[in-house]
Amino acid sequence: MNKVYPDASAALAGIVRDGQTIAVGGFGLCGIPEALILALRDSGVKGLTAISNNAGVDDFGLGQLLATHQIKKMISSYVGENKEFARQYLAGELELEFTPQGTLAEKLRAGGAGIPAFFTKTGVGTIVADGKEVREFDGEQYVMERSLVADVALVKAYMADRAGNLVYRKTARNFNPNAAMAGKITVVEVEKLVEIGEIDPDQVHTPSIFVHRIVVNAHPEKRIEQRTVRAN
Repeated sequence: MNKVYPDASAALAGIVRDGQTIAVGGFGLCGIPEALILALRDSGVKGLTAISNNAGVDDFGLGQLLATHQIKKMISSYVGENKEFARQYLAGELELEFTPQGTLAEKLRAGGAGIPAFFTKTGVGTIVADGKEVREFDGEQYVMERSLVADVALVKAYMADRAGNLVYRKTARNFNPNAAMAGKITVVEVEKLVEIGEIDPDQVHTPSIFVHRIVVNAHPEKRIEQRTVRAN
């Protein structure tokens, strides 16, 4: 089975549709699948629910999909760098499901592992627990969180072999392994493609069983979200 596609648009062809739930890896602008997000924008699909740690910035990352009003709902833990996000939310144009960061990671991981729900202490006694089951274990209160499964997951890795075994680079790993697990169909954007057997099995971060399509973007922009330097 050939998992390698010639470009991002081809990798999304036939699998993205209106109204889907899309999981997107990345943290801020670090480790985001730049080419796949752009191709998703250009596909014109709309009414999307986006699961992502953040919403990008106004003109990059998922901010590009907000600008075209293709996202109807965000499931995120942080959205503070995107003014258009704030405008749409305050105007009632965008739904938001705020989720604590560690809980969001576990929701994706659990979804990929086939676990429908789990209990956590995070959020007990706050609005995060509103409408959710709370149960006592060993004298402590825990809130039940449902796991997340996406119709399509868009993931960024540094390297893949042709089977789809993935290696991430340093902090760009972030939410990508969890998103890769949670997708019914997972599309990965990589900077480097190697032959099967060239990656040491002990160095594989995401095994190929989770990966369905691969596209090479050898020279991503890797924009810096906020660059701060010391004054001379």
